[in-house]
Amino acid sequence: MKPVIQEETTGCGIAACAALAGVSYAEAKRKANALGIYAADTALWSETGHVRKLLREFGISVSPRETPFESWEHLPDRALMAIKWRMERGRPFWHWVVFVREDGEATVLDSKKALTSNVRRDFGHIRPRWYIQVSS
Repeated sequence: MKPVIQEETTGCGIAACAALAGVSYAEAKRKANALGIYAADTALWSETGHVRKLLREFGISVSPRETPFESWEHLPDRALMAIKWRMERGRPFWHWVVFVREDGEATVLDSKKALTSNVRRDFGHIRPRWYIQVSS
């Protein structure tokens, strides 16, 4: 699986869905916009409904619940993760990333454009709050 770089400052949810679906950011954005999902909508990174809807549209199944993060070893092979979790004016916000374990190697695909590498293995610097297991 390859990282997809977000083309909008607030497009991490769209980029994470694109990475899981194996499509470009532009393609995921077109599909998201057709569903009424836009990067500027704060619900994209303060609720889970939009990413669940977009992933469903790509035929990707996810767990119906968020699971609190315990350890990197306990993560499933694919997960949509909430990092940089914070409260702003009583509302939670986070940054979406994808956790993937392939051939025994764990990585985090982070869509943030400013990163030196969007394939991250610096697990000590990543502070997940919870994750959604990705089935297919």
